[in-house]
Order: sequence, then structure tokens, then C-alpha cells
Amino acid sequence: MKNMYPRNGRVILHVDMNSFYASVEMAYDPTLRGKALAIAGNVEERRGIIITCSYEARKLGVKTTMPLWEAKRLCPHLTIIKPNFERYRKASLAMFEFLRSYTPMVEPVSVDEGYMDITECFEAGSPIELAQDIQTKLFEQLKLPCSIGIAPNKFLAKMASEMKKPMGITILRKRDVPHVLWPLPVGEMHGIGSKTAEKLSGIGIHTIGDLAKGNDVQLKTLLGINGERLLKRANGIDNRPVDPDSISDFKSIGNSTTLPQDTTNLDELYAVIRRLSLSVSNRIRRKHMLTTNVQLTIRDYNRKTITRSRKLSNPIDSEEDIYKAALQLWKQHWNEEAVRLIGVTAQDLVEKGEAYKQLDLFSFESDAKKEPLMKVMDQLMKKYGANIVKKGITQMEEQNFGDNNHGTSFEKDFLSDINKKKDSER
Repeated sequence: MKNMYPRNGRVILHVDMNSFYASVEMAYDPTLRGKALAIAGNVEERRGIIITCSYEARKLGVKTTMPLWEAKRLCPHLTIIKPNFERYRKASLAMFEFLRSYTPMVEPVSVDEGYMDITECFEAGSPIELAQDIQTKLFEQLKLPCSIGIAPNKFLAKMASEMKKPMGITILRKRDVPHVLWPLPVGEMHGIGSKTAEKLSGIGIHTIGDLAKGNDVQLKTLLGINGERLLKRANGIDNRPVDPDSISDFKSIGNSTTLPQDTTNLDELYAVIRRLSLSVSNRIRRKHMLTTNVQLTIRDYNRKTITRSRKLSNPIDSEEDIYKAALQLWKQHWNEEAVRLIGVTAQDLVEKGEAYKQLDLFSFESDAKKEPLMKVMDQLMKKYGANIVKKGITQMEEQNFGDNNHGTSFEKDFLSDINKKKDSER
């Protein structure tokens, strides 16, 4: 069986769960199987959008990020349920634990996808047999469908997993790149978004093949170091290893929320900023981190978005300090237009053990007095939950603005949970 594996090189799988949130709900409630199902936010409010949907719904034109009203117009019998992030977290942890039963070389990259290096797994069968076994058992044991890409590197494995959905298995070798990848539009290449595709189109690059044959100097001028990286990927070159420890490398933690109505009411807006600051503070403190840079995002009624950040002289982690930094940015940059969305992000994170604070001659005494209080608050929230201690926000405000508190934070917290689980198993 070892002859089925390369003498020099790697065999990488990219395991991509199909319509993950919807699949988890179907596994939990079998009566949902086969139905046009969508996971979405608050169905009574205009901010409700489709987070994900079943393939039955996709066949009728329903898509991720589509507004609920449009999805209902396309599919009047659409079943809509709110997301259950704790359920998805548990399912994802179980999925990655299952993948690690084959090899410890598993790298989660999001809540529903990850890479596996199976180069040393030849005793378990050929790469295709191993992929088939993983796909079959994931569905049998967890009722979760997936697509798997098999390739010599991470980029090609990722591209391969996108080619057959749902429940597909695709092999993509370097020799396949010219006739499989090169004819595709450049926007379909992993790592290229709509803006980058637009820039590439401006210099005559419309397909992945055009990019593969592009001028490295021109690409670097246009896209910086990412231009060189994309040129190599278009030629099937990707030397990144599968790194099980890469999930611990995060640089920012943030939360954003879309308001129920566009507003200029400062009391409401300040309450939102404080709530977001509290959420960010809780999350970085749970990870024993400090932030040295606070970022504020403001999107107004016509979707114009500004993002501004503020470098801090000392690292912080408290809700009050994060709120003050965010509020200062707000006062400097809000244009007094009605606001649709607000986000607060802690950037340039440092571990508490590695951080230091230059105590000001006039503030060190108050800093010392606050430390016991912060410890007590941490202990209370750890024992009774994050909602046991609240400052400056009422329960009503929590209900009004808390529905989409998860967003990108859910995946970052999930990856942190994966890391903690791995550490406990060592």
C-alpha cells in the first residue's frame, strides 16, 4: 500500500463539511432531512439574512447572505430556524476529534473545514480509500456530509474539495493543473476575492491560466507579496505544511452587530459600543490576552463603512478601557449619519505573561485597586456565566442588540476551544 503514496512529497486532504449548520440541524432533527432549510437570524427584523441553507434550498435559488424576504419569495415553503451556535460548536469539536483518530496531523481552519496530512497513513489504505472511509464514517456516526479534496499540497486540496458537492471526493495532482484549473475564471481561485479579481482583470488576467503565466514583477506591484504567492498557487505550488498548532496564532478578537433600525440616538449607540466592548473584554480575558490596539467599525444607512484604530500606550483588557478607546474613536470619526452597524475589535494581542505596563506616576494606585475587583468579576462569570455581571447595560438592551453577537467571534472562539482541547490531551 505504501506504493500508493509518493516517495517524496505529501498527501493532503481538505475536509469540507457540506452546508454545515443546516446539516447539524438535520442530524439533530431527522424530520428536517430533504427539506428546503435555511439557518438565519431574527426573522422578524430586516437584518435577518441567510447564514447557510440546505442543498434543497439552493436548488431553488436560495443563497448564503441573501435577505430573508428574498429567500421566502424564491421558496415560500422554506423552513427557517435560528442558529444554535453551541450545537454547532459541539458538532465541530466531535468532527475534528474524529479526524484526529486517523492522524494527529489535523489543522482546523474554520468551524467546518480542515486539512489532514495523511502521508504516513499508508497502512490504513490508499489515499482514496482513506478519504472514502472518512466520508462514510462521518456520515454514519455524526450524520454530517462532507466533500474531500486529495492533493499534494493544501491549495490544491482546497480547490479539489470545492469541485464536487455534496459528498464528493476529488483528486487533483500538479499535472492536472493546466487542464483542470487554468481554464477557470480567476475569481474562482481560492484566495482571490471579487476586489482582487477586479484588479487582475484590469491588467488582462481573467483566468487562472492567465495568472499562472503572469509577470511576477507586475503582480507584486499590483498586489504586493500576495501577488507572488498567488502566482505560485496558480501554478500548483504551495509549500505550507499542515500545522496542528496554527490555530493558536490569532491576532485580533472582535464583535459587530447590525442595529434593529438605523439610528442617530447617542444613548442607544453608546449602549451598543459598551456591550460590544464588554463582549470583547470577556473574550480576551478568557484567553489571558491583552490588546494594544482598539479598532472601531461604523457602517451608516447607505452602507458606507469606515474602520479606524487607535494604538495604545499600555496593553489593556478591561471593558471600561476598551469602551473608552472605542468611544474616543467614535467621537473623532462618526459623521453624524444614521448608523446601521457597529463593530469593536481588539487588535495586536499579547499574552498577559509577556505583556508589561508602564504605570503612570498618577494612576498606578488606582490600577492596583482595580485588580482585585477584576479578579472577582472573572471568578463570578466563570462560575455563573458571562451574564452574571453587567456594567452600564440593561437586560432590555441585551435583548435588542444581542441576536447576532456571534458572527466571526464564534469561529475564533471555536478555534480557541480546539486548541484548549488539544492541550488537555497532551
